[in-house]
Amino acid sequence: MEQPFRFGVAPALRGARVLLVEDDILLLMELEAILREAGAEIAGCCRTVREALAVTERDGLAAAVLDVRVGHETIAPVARQLASRGTPFIFYTGQVENDPDLAEWTGCRILSKPARASAIVAAIAEALHGVPAARN
Repeated sequence: MEQPFRFGVAPALRGARVLLVEDDILLLMELEAILREAGAEIAGCCRTVREALAVTERDGLAAAVLDVRVGHETIAPVARQLASRGTPFIFYTGQVENDPDLAEWTGCRILSKPARASAIVAAIAEALHGVPAARN
């Protein structure tokens, strides 16, 4: 018998191809595990802006989770590329909400690190479908 799913009866993000951009390897691994459990397919786990830009060129990307600062770079080029392709994204960051790098995306969801797994899944589900996923 299957183990009960932590985020509800069915995976909230079933089949959604999600890009993850985070320079901290432990946080990246945690995000990957959370989203896989929620049913997402991971399109890329990127630790640099350059890697992330390459992944944004692929078709079928459903959403992205972006850190605001990746190493010494801002995530702005990746966010702009995603926006131009109509791909929803959320920011998962330790940066404060009034950070000038976030001003360009005033309507974008910002989750402060650390966030509960259910909050991360709900934010991505909302970005994808416009409705929050059930929270536990």
